[in-house]
Amino acid sequence: MISDPVIEIKNLWISCQTQIILEDVSLIVRKGDFLAIIGPNGAGKTTLIKAILGLIPINQGKIMLFSHPADTKGRSRIGYMPQYHAFDFQFPITVREMVLTGRIGRMNNLFSRYSPKDYEAADRALSRISATMLCDRPIADLSGGERQRVLIARALAGEPEVLILDEPTVYVDTPTEEQFFELLGSLSREITILMITHDIGVVSRHVNRVACLNRRLYQ
Repeated sequence: MISDPVIEIKNLWISCQTQIILEDVSLIVRKGDFLAIIGPNGAGKTTLIKAILGLIPINQGKIMLFSHPADTKGRSRIGYMPQYHAFDFQFPITVREMVLTGRIGRMNNLFSRYSPKDYEAADRALSRISATMLCDRPIADLSGGERQRVLIARALAGEPEVLILDEPTVYVDTPTEEQFFELLGSLSREITILMITHDIGVVSRHVNRVACLNRRLYQ
């Protein structure tokens, strides 16, 4: 039985000035998929994610989320883990405080206080990745592997139906990378996962679909 599409991209073109970044890309991600998109640096992988999330404009084509035209409501059902360097891990906050920031998209405005429901969701997210014991640790004290797990918890705190990860293992060693993919494999039984990576060696043992992007998408 074929499951419903959660992300559907049709004939997507994105360019910057005169340079084509994505050329006629079409992709369907279905509920329950654990999909890895691989490709070299500069292939347009992060651009594709940003387009799905509505962070950049598109030149041509269509993006559908949960069978409807992409909008804020649809994107609120997606959890996003950006690249590691997007975060300042020297910022003086605890793990729980960082995970709570994953709830901001569900708040009425940026000046609202976190509710008991937000704290409960953050604690559930930490529990799902077996990181409850890190709750009160400063993020600056975490190892590379611990930081990656906390970033996933942050994405899960918004209670998404789809989890998108951009190069999640780029700064971790091989044993930590293997543990990380085992964690994702466990999560994939509950949530749809779309992951951008350049490392086909490890990821091919864990995902159920692989596509290659180098301006055009090959499946």
